[in-house]
Amino acid sequence: MSVFVSLQVDKVAELVARWFYCALSQEKLCRPIVACELGRLYNKDAIIEYLLDKSPDKTPMESASHIKSIKNVTELQLVDNPAWCGDKESIKGDKYDDLQCARFICPVVGLEMNGRHRFCFLRNCGCVFSERALKEIKAEVCHKCGVPFQEEDVIVLNGNKEDVEILKKRMEERRLKSKLEKVLRKRRMERILSIPALGKTGRLSSPKVQRMEIHQSQEKSVKLLPAAPRDPLQTARTSLRLTNLFLQLTAQQNVPRRSVPTGLLTLLTISETISAAVRSPSEAPRALC
Repeated sequence: MSVFVSLQVDKVAELVARWFYCALSQEKLCRPIVACELGRLYNKDAIIEYLLDKSPDKTPMESASHIKSIKNVTELQLVDNPAWCGDKESIKGDKYDDLQCARFICPVVGLEMNGRHRFCFLRNCGCVFSERALKEIKAEVCHKCGVPFQEEDVIVLNGNKEDVEILKKRMEERRLKSKLEKVLRKRRMERILSIPALGKTGRLSSPKVQRMEIHQSQEKSVKLLPAAPRDPLQTARTSLRLTNLFLQLTAQQNVPRRSVPTGLLTLLTISETISAAVRSPSEAPRALC
């Protein structure tokens, strides 16, 4: 009989430790309360202090060894139990905790979250429900806030060994998938940045837009090239041909072939003289003919 009573006491003490106290600091649970991917309950302040502690003599905590960042925990949206009165004070002045009455309840069916009933939370939003509520009212959205969820997003709070094994496997698969997605995203960005032709918005352009942009860049490079030096003699001769052609098209009769306006004739004579003088002094008189 005494053995049975001691087992019962140990079971109650274990339930109290898991549902009323932080799994990391062993202090009373107080808002804000978070839960890990294995369903353990923590005070958020204790998790932050644990993550910020980078000292080499930091004591490894088995209950939080799988928590690497604040993203690995979810802040719980808990519903207060109206029957819970908090710390009660006796006539003598000492305070005691009413462990028979839980501080939080299920918002759907009203069950108390004291360890006697299985409770779950949704990883997407942090809302907490009893397992009975999720089974009786099946839905693909949260009963409280309407956020959609899947079966993998339901995490049992303080589950048994089988529950913890399943949750641990899901956690490892989820983290591996997240790591692979980061690697693929990084490689995709590297490929995008290695492409020279990008649109003004920074996105990949269509082949037609890419060809247009390459053509425009080539035109700009051509414009930046230094202009080729002009030959004065060749310019004068071209002007003379254009002038004669203009006179022929205007149907003027008896116009000499080398008859041009005075200004153009002067320009032609000066240009030919300068060009001939540059080439050879002996050719200069011939250019004036």
